[in-house]
Amino acid sequence: MYSSSTVSSANQLNPANQFDFQAFSALIVDDEEGIQLMLKKALKKVFGRVMSAGSVEEAEELRKQHHFDLIILDINLPGKKGIEWEEAFNDPDKPADIIFMTGFADLETAITALQLGASDFILKPFNLSLLLQSVSKCMGKRVAERNEFALKHDMQRHITTQILGKSQKTMQLRQFIQQFAPSRASVLIEGESGTGKELVARGVHEASGRSGPFVPINCGAIAPELLESELFGHVSGAFTGAKKGREGLFRIANGGTLFLDEIGEMPLSMQSALLRVLEQRTIRPVGAEKEILVDVRVVAATNRNLQHEVDEGRFRRDLYYRLNVLKIDVPPLRERKADLTELVPFFTRKMATELGVAEPKWAHEDMVALEQHDWPGNVRELKNMIERCILLGTPPATFWTPTIPQQVLTAPIDVTPSHAVETQVNPILNDDLDKGYPNHWTLKEVEKAHILQLVDHHCGNKSAASRDLGVARKTLERKFKEWDSESANEQ
Repeated sequence: MYSSSTVSSANQLNPANQFDFQAFSALIVDDEEGIQLMLKKALKKVFGRVMSAGSVEEAEELRKQHHFDLIILDINLPGKKGIEWEEAFNDPDKPADIIFMTGFADLETAITALQLGASDFILKPFNLSLLLQSVSKCMGKRVAERNEFALKHDMQRHITTQILGKSQKTMQLRQFIQQFAPSRASVLIEGESGTGKELVARGVHEASGRSGPFVPINCGAIAPELLESELFGHVSGAFTGAKKGREGLFRIANGGTLFLDEIGEMPLSMQSALLRVLEQRTIRPVGAEKEILVDVRVVAATNRNLQHEVDEGRFRRDLYYRLNVLKIDVPPLRERKADLTELVPFFTRKMATELGVAEPKWAHEDMVALEQHDWPGNVRELKNMIERCILLGTPPATFWTPTIPQQVLTAPIDVTPSHAVETQVNPILNDDLDKGYPNHWTLKEVEKAHILQLVDHHCGNKSAASRDLGVARKTLERKFKEWDSESANEQ
């Protein structure tokens, strides 16, 4: 039923030169054992699991127990025909690509098979290489679908265009985005590293309503000699190693937005080429003779002062004016600390979800510590700090506290007895004290000294101290209010 001269064609599905389908499984349904053995030998080279059956009934039992991404199915089988196997076609929970095989096919049978949803149709005796090409075509589409799903999932996890915060500067930033978005004019975004310039660029793109994609590129991360080809593309043979032509990012972003991050790192030679594109709306791939019309909105960003770079001769003045049609300055986090009330819960929830741990509840002292920090790394530093706190189980209030040397931890506590309200205690709590508090102290004084030691031990974090004391944080707050009141009365 098949040509023995083509058995060696099984090597054509070798993972060295074809797709690697180790994440997929295949089922062969044919009443001829010779075909089963031949196909199993060929497919086992690249599929994670390959099984076979001699009838639809046997195959259905296997399908109930296992998921199959590909089914190679003979139409003319003993008992139920392959074309009558409705369960394989109509099960939405276990969809599979189906390739039909038959030695007695007519046009009506082929049409029926395709109407049922068959991916391909192979006539017996078949050339094995043609069948394997059909397998690669079917599974190649499935690989692309999985990659697309994974990419979308990853985009949803890691990329958001929502700019959080209720500070005046953040609200003004959102207003600029909405105001500039409808225009086709270039946008220049300036701001310190880590402030979220790409987030602003994505916001401009989404608010613009442009149908094309958002395509980012870091101009400083690509070698200068490769940047032209990366942006404009090249034709086959344009330079050594260019065996195939390639579309540049300008063509990929056609109808959408091209985000040029770190534009200040772009070499002067490329700046003139970019200026020409912005003025004429055309590109010329490397090695090509004709120019190609493109419809791309350019958004550029830099953490440098581009006007200063122009004055120093490191950036073209004419390109600066062309990019700086609309300008957005992204303020650093230290100038909009009011946004922390939204940013901290957002990143805490996001990081806890990604790390697969319970979402921690930060105390009031943690927020105070965050608001007192200057954030030289801006929002990126905040995100990384929260992730580190979650991983180490350390509250933000103690994040910047230096580690206490071991010799200090083991030093004896120095308690100065006093009936005054300002009782002096050592800030280090030693659990191995041989001596207690002075005998003449009242219970109230002992309680106060112990509470103050624990609060100092936790660097002022009353929530952590209350957990060690086994009382509610409100109880601790009430104690401090009582002491403040007593101190005021004595004065």
